[in-house]
Amino acid sequence: MTDQVITPDSFDARERRQGLLLISPTAIYVLLLMAGPLLAISAYSVLSAPPGDAGAVLTLKNYGDVLTDPIYRAILLRTMIVSIAVTLVTVAIAYPVAYFVSFHVNASRKPLWLFLITIPFWTSYIIRVFLWKVILGYGGVVSSALEMLGITAEPMSFMVNATMAMIVTLAHAYAPFAILPIFVALEKIDRSLLEAGRDLGETAAGTFLRVTLPLSMPGVIAAALIVFIPTFGDYVTPDLIASGKFPMIANMIEVQMLKLNNKGLGSAVAIVAMAAIGLASLAFLLMNRRFLKGKP
Repeated sequence: MTDQVITPDSFDARERRQGLLLISPTAIYVLLLMAGPLLAISAYSVLSAPPGDAGAVLTLKNYGDVLTDPIYRAILLRTMIVSIAVTLVTVAIAYPVAYFVSFHVNASRKPLWLFLITIPFWTSYIIRVFLWKVILGYGGVVSSALEMLGITAEPMSFMVNATMAMIVTLAHAYAPFAILPIFVALEKIDRSLLEAGRDLGETAAGTFLRVTLPLSMPGVIAAALIVFIPTFGDYVTPDLIASGKFPMIANMIEVQMLKLNNKGLGSAVAIVAMAAIGLASLAFLLMNRRFLKGKP
């Protein structure tokens, strides 16, 4: 009886099988949780009546209503603009913080700084939104401070501009999500590359623009997507901060699905919103694919 010869191909095949067995329970669980609801709303969006109803027929009327109604188009555009603005503001705030922790904090103190960054997660998201409503509202913290300094003569509300208030609130809420992936990308940068840049006569600013920033772009892209995607689907902040006067696309889905019980139209709005998120995310990744490959 001869011993079985293990070739590189058979070893790789065995490793793949073991990997599939390892992830299969989690993968099945995720597919059930994601595919089930997705199939349900997809069915509702193309049927004239609920699935199983004898009078249900295939129709694209719901999609036609969503794409041709100027109200839905305006809300979708507003949602896209707010989400992009929140992403830009959040990343602009998160990058300096992550850079400071990565390059200017002693290695023994970095865990403490990361711990402090996660402190906002200790409180409920709704509580944080309410706190911003108190801070920016009529006679709130900011208004009272300006009044005490003599800058304003009477109480005022910074929530008159509801869009700006939503951007400030969402940027604060998602800042920790953006800081962490940028920090990880900065930590992976080989410090000898920065030293080489300085040895070649490059200035600190030039080294940052030519070496640090390009090499950290995968983290920036990850942070942008982590912020952009949930912001696009946020419905709590517009409802609380703007008191429902400036709804975003998720608020319209809630209205159609729960309040008006129009599951067909609500499902069509959800599918269109998902398509918009997918296209925007794909376009962003394609524009930055060279950075994802790690090439400055």
